[in-house]
Amino acid sequence: MTLSLRRRAASFARIALPKLACVAGEPSGDLLAAPVLHALNQIPEMASLSAYGVGGPLMQAEGFDSRWPMETLSVRGYVEALTQLPAILRLRKDLLNTLIQLDRPDVFLGIDAPDFNLGVELKLRAAGIPTVHFVSPSIWAWRGGRIKKIKQAVDRMLCIFPFETEIYARAGIAASYVGHPLASTIPIEVDPKSARDRLSSFPELKSAGIERADLDGLVIAVLPGSRGSEIEFIAPVFFEAMGLIANRLQGQSLQFVIPVATPRLRPALENLAAQMRAQHPDIQIHLIDGNADTILEAADVVLIASGTATLQAALWKKPMVISYKVPWLTAQIMKRQGYLPYVGLPNILAGEFVVPELLQDDATPEKLTQAVLHWLGKPLELARLKERFAVLHETLRKPTGLLVAQAITQTITESRQGRQIS
Repeated sequence: MTLSLRRRAASFARIALPKLACVAGEPSGDLLAAPVLHALNQIPEMASLSAYGVGGPLMQAEGFDSRWPMETLSVRGYVEALTQLPAILRLRKDLLNTLIQLDRPDVFLGIDAPDFNLGVELKLRAAGIPTVHFVSPSIWAWRGGRIKKIKQAVDRMLCIFPFETEIYARAGIAASYVGHPLASTIPIEVDPKSARDRLSSFPELKSAGIERADLDGLVIAVLPGSRGSEIEFIAPVFFEAMGLIANRLQGQSLQFVIPVATPRLRPALENLAAQMRAQHPDIQIHLIDGNADTILEAADVVLIASGTATLQAALWKKPMVISYKVPWLTAQIMKRQGYLPYVGLPNILAGEFVVPELLQDDATPEKLTQAVLHWLGKPLELARLKERFAVLHETLRKPTGLLVAQAITQTITESRQGRQIS
């Protein structure tokens, strides 16, 4: 074969095998991206798709090649990011060099993480690589000026909330509503009894001597976050609140169940749990690896850090108390760029405070305890809340993974057709 023919064959091979580069910078992004990869594997023309970049274990289970560690990007807040900045910049430089110079994809999919992904998308789009961003930044809540950068960086925005597409249409940015993937994975009807049956079989509870009958009492799910910074700032307050709640409900059957988002968080949480057991010998605290959905479905009430997990709890129709703490400087910066009076997704989507939020100085053990206990013995309030969450669930319920996969397939097809014409 002549050199010219070999070059043409190599060029054809590169075109024949579709490539998707993707960055999911935290566990919630891993959760969002995995159904997309699964759906792509079901589309015939994407059967030989090569998907690579930054991702977590759920994505890797769908055949994703994670070439850089997701943990590097799993930080929240300006101050916290500064300590991780050198590692983030090294990853960014290596990623861009690989995607532009060494292994060009047909399309880049940025999963959330706008502070990182929009900058990457800007560079890639300038280099002629189509970009799709899945999960609109909350420009309707804060930092609305980012829409100018989005217009430069993103070929197509995929929105998980229905009201977002109109914002992009006004700005001249292609956008589609794809629903929220959690709304399709969580059933409309909740079955706490069945969830408690499953929970009782978990080895962490069995080793603690917890029987199924012990779960017929009060179960409080505690979700202090999935980032190291969240465990540092908010988890200690949550554990202190758990001690106060146990004191107030002394004599009642009470189990605190905490899903551990990633193994690297377990040592810090184990340490906090040990301290609380030393102060309250009878307290029942159980750390479960993952299984947040089962724990949320089984729970009577939820104490939770602000983030995607609050929507997860709402879709399970659970009363909750939302809280968050960040360093003082981070809080001041965020406060000056916000437009809404709430930070929790259930409240944002409802357009009002349907569940309490206790942030920064208000995030005290005493106030958290009072807010959690408020939900107990309020059947009418609980019924109204469940109705609100059921309506929200129906609105967000779409075949999200498939819709995102179709958007990616369409982008790859259009990109290849454009290269053939040129």
